[in-house]
Amino acid sequence: MQAMVLEALRQPLQRVERARPSPGDGEVLVAVRACGVCRTDLHLVDGELPDPRLPVVPGHEIVGTITACGEGVDEKRRGERVGIPWLGGACGHCEYCLTGRENLCAQARFTGYQIDGGYAEYVAADARFAFALPERYGDLEAAPLLCAGLIGYRAYRIAGDARRLGIYGFGAAAHLIAQVAIAQGREVFAFTRRGDSEGQAFARRLGAAWAGASDEGPPALLDAALIFAPVGALVPAALAALVRGGTVVCAGIHMSDIPSFPYRLLWGERTVRSVANLTRRDGAEFLALAATIPLEVHAHPYALADANAALDDVRTGRITGAAVLTIAR
Repeated sequence: MQAMVLEALRQPLQRVERARPSPGDGEVLVAVRACGVCRTDLHLVDGELPDPRLPVVPGHEIVGTITACGEGVDEKRRGERVGIPWLGGACGHCEYCLTGRENLCAQARFTGYQIDGGYAEYVAADARFAFALPERYGDLEAAPLLCAGLIGYRAYRIAGDARRLGIYGFGAAAHLIAQVAIAQGREVFAFTRRGDSEGQAFARRLGAAWAGASDEGPPALLDAALIFAPVGALVPAALAALVRGGTVVCAGIHMSDIPSFPYRLLWGERTVRSVANLTRRDGAEFLALAATIPLEVHAHPYALADANAALDDVRTGRITGAAVLTIAR
């Protein structure tokens, strides 16, 4: 099969031919049809994530069809269209796993990081972490749901019942969860990089009540803020825009250092939370929700061989929405 492989950090991916994987016990073999290009993939390539397995095939927003089942997997799943997310496995018996927090398992393994991912024609995956996908979305549109959607949903859920929601960094995750929030009757305020008039217009078109630069104050205080941009300086900015008792949720796996800020920004029982990975519960809940809300998924297709160009476009913010590698079959 063809695969795009990260052989060394801070270097372009290499297009290689390698053996098609075989599914082990409890695994499925998936013929990849699409794979989203996530900002986390950039953090991996740029050497910002600790201890990656090298060489590794990146990609954890995978859509494909099960073509083979390993021992212990029901053969009826053969032919099923599934999505494979960032969390690729967990031990199943530690305190975190037993209390529904498998995202915090010390033995958790992650797709496209410690396990070969979807920048390839085939991928082997733990069958327990291969989700059935809503039929209303094609392969291109379904791919961003697997991380941008799932991580966005976990951050949104942690924000609680906030009625006025600020979203910092209006990219792949933000444009999906903003639509969920608006459909549920919440008011969305979108923050982008200064000068990003296209991104701000995009947010308003999706229903945002206001859109402006991330260094601007919103027209009304926020009940909660979700930060998707990996910029630590946004934390004090978001705290300054919160009501008392409000919450800032940092939704990225990597963020630059948070600068010091005056205690008065935190005072008033404001809270700063982080999101770590996702759980299968998040997957089941969000995909069921996505089946009922006609999400407008903005996805830009790239050929598998153009993975480096897609990564660069995500890095520079040249696209609005999500980048997705597609594999014709």
